[in-house]
Amino acid sequence: MTGLPAFFEQTSDEPYDRHNYRLVLSDGRTIESDVYEDIKAAWFQLPALFTSHIEVLDKPRTTKPQGF
Repeated sequence: MTGLPAFFEQTSDEPYDRHNYRLVLSDGRTIESDVYEDIKAAWFQLPALFTSHIEVLDKPRTTKPQGF
């Protein structure tokens, strides 16, 4: 299959930066990044024995929500 599926629609060219990522190792240590590609690269560079899972974290808000 080449190209994007017919049902995919891109809504923005802006970088997607709504999450931070945490790679959890089997010994409990963690590696954090705001770039998913960095976490994915670390996952594939480490032996499977040492990786546990990846957590997707909401970014902290930089402004207070408006309203009441």
